Amino acid sequence: MYPINRSSTRLALRELSVEDVNAVLAIYGSPQATEHLSFEPRSREQVGQIIARSIAGATERPRREFSLAVIERKSSALVGFGRLALDPHQQRGATMGFALRPEAWGASYGVEMVRLLLSVGFDDLNLHRIWGARSPWNEASARTMAAVGMVEEGVIREHVLKGGVWRDSVVHAILESEWRAAPAARPPAAGGQPTK
Repeated sequence: MYPINRSSTRLALRELSVEDVNAVLAIYGSPQATEHLSFEPRSREQVGQIIARSIAGATERPRREFSLAVIERKSSALVGFGRLALDPHQQRGATMGFALRPEAWGASYGVEMVRLLLSVGFDDLNLHRIWGARSPWNEASARTMAAVGMVEEGVIREHVLKGGVWRDSVVHAILESEWRAAPAARPPAAGGQPTK
C-alpha cells in the first residue's frame, strides 16, 4: 500500500522524503527526544540512511514497514515520526513506534498521532493486533497509549541495551475488536472521515 496519506484535525501522516532529514534529525538526533527510545541519538548520516531505507521499503511488494512523517497541518512542519512494522511471527499483527519533536510536546499531538497510526493499521491494513513497547520511565507514552485504548500487557525483562545498561520494556497492545468498539479512540476527522 503506497502512498499512505491520512489526516485528522491537526495532523497528517505522509510518506517520508529525502527533504525530511533535518526535521527527523530534530527527533532522532535529540538526547531529549530519544531519552526513552531504544537507541542513542543518531547522527545526520544515520538519519539519512534511515530515511533512504524507508523510502526504498515503501514501494516493496509486499510492504512490511510503514515509516511515516507526522505533519502539523496548519504549518506543514514535520513534528513527529511514526512507524508500523508487520510482525512476521504473528498473523495480521504489527509493532508500532512513535516520537515527537520536543517542541511539540504537551499539545496532545501524541494521542492524535497514535490514533492515526492505529487507523492505518486497522482500517487500511486490516490488522488484528498492534502492540508497542515503552521504557518503564516513559509516563507520557503510557498515558498516550492508554488514551487510545491500548492495554498494558506486561514487561519484557532486560529487553533493550542502552548506554551499556539493560532496560525492561512495558508492552501495550490493542485488538481490532477493541478499536472498532471505541469510536472515541478513532482520529478526529479533518472535514469528514480520515483520508487515505
